[in-house]
Amino acid sequence: MTQEDKYALEEFLRAALTTSGVVAAFIIIMLVIINVSSGGKPAESSFEVVDKYKECDVVRYAPHQVAEYKYFLYCPPPR
Repeated sequence: MTQEDKYALEEFLRAALTTSGVVAAFIIIMLVIINVSSGGKPAESSFEVVDKYKECDVVRYAPHQVAEYKYFLYCPPPR
């Protein structure tokens, strides 16, 4: 390995480590900002009782907090 090859390898590794450090710092900063903006609270439940049908609850489910709703009945077990 020549002296030029060693120098090129050192420059490449230095650039790769610097880039990795900048990307890691950016990700950490974004995670902190997201956590602060959400108030550190857990995500709200995506299940909500919206009505009653006979003795059952009509439950609305929003998967992944998107504007898509699914409904189902939840009936307590008979006693």
